[in-house]
Amino acid sequence: MREVDPVVDEAIETLNMKDGPTRRRLLRGAGLFSTTAAASALISACTSASTSSAAGGAASNFPTVPSWQFWFINHVTTNPFFTPTQYGMADAAKLLGLKPPKWEGSTNSVISEMTSAFQQAVAAKADGIAVPVIDATAFTAPIKGAMQDGIPVMSYNSDGVYTKGKPVIGSNRLAYVGQSLFVSGQSMGNEIKKLIPGGGEIVIFIATPGTGNIQPRYDGAVSVLGSSFKVHEIATGAETAQEPPAEKAYLLAHKNIKGAFAVDAGSTEVLGAQLKATGVKVPSGGFDTLGQTVSNIKSGLMDFTIYQDPYLQGFLPVLYMYLFKISGGALYPPDTDTGLSVVTKDNADAYAAPSRYQGTSTSPKYLPLSGAINAPAATTST
Repeated sequence: MREVDPVVDEAIETLNMKDGPTRRRLLRGAGLFSTTAAASALISACTSASTSSAAGGAASNFPTVPSWQFWFINHVTTNPFFTPTQYGMADAAKLLGLKPPKWEGSTNSVISEMTSAFQQAVAAKADGIAVPVIDATAFTAPIKGAMQDGIPVMSYNSDGVYTKGKPVIGSNRLAYVGQSLFVSGQSMGNEIKKLIPGGGEIVIFIATPGTGNIQPRYDGAVSVLGSSFKVHEIATGAETAQEPPAEKAYLLAHKNIKGAFAVDAGSTEVLGAQLKATGVKVPSGGFDTLGQTVSNIKSGLMDFTIYQDPYLQGFLPVLYMYLFKISGGALYPPDTDTGLSVVTKDNADAYAAPSRYQGTSTSPKYLPLSGAINAPAATTST
């Protein structure tokens, strides 16, 4: 009898390959293979097994399920901040053998357009809905109705219900995936105090004051700044084209401010350029890693940004809704804080490389870790 290459034998056992043409061919020919040839044959076998599994609509050894159609409703569907969110939801769906989720909603935070898209998903008998609950009351009835119809609903990016000056309280959904918004605002406030220890007059730009996805950040920052700071809340608008002129106009009229900050991705991305254009040289910072934000930090044009991982805000709701449905409701999804990492010049390199996970590349490349791992700031209490 021919000797079986131990590498091939181990791989066959690992794959739990039952008797069949592929297994018998590998066993018969393994002794004659070079290492490369053996590897190629195994890769072919694995690919065939993987293709067969995907064709059945199941992930790994999970039972075959219908190709569920999840819907994501969004408040600013064309905003580049949510590019990695869309990649995340698509990647999770592909991994699980599901249809690509639908992406609907409003382009400029119009609540009625969001609730209309939500009802469209319900009418289409969506298998699950994810929605940023950016208003305290507008989504309560739609979410309740969908859940009564057996449609699981999750919130992402914003959980909606908050009282000015107090932490966010969850809406009536299954679970929330996103940043702890009020706490992240407190973190910004603490960073501001480090940069401007003596206090003074500062501005905090905000795209849409009052909305549940960013107002809690402003409120959180103000809650820790204290009486030594005079804070101006300046709206920049939901559409990215509105933000640069709004910031520039304010900075030109207030050149003696002690600091300039922002609580949303778009207002943060353009802040460095507007500071440079107006000649206002003050400490600055904001949220997220959109566009020029990281390069502005690396060059010293800005001091910090706070990261919340938008990729996970797309990936995890798909995974959680899948597990909830496949388990008949037993695997209840947990509220998940997607993080609070303060990005400065010292650690900006990790966010600078082109990456699908940052929305700066379409390629889902493996990015190996390098160096020591630093724990992020805690965003939940124990």
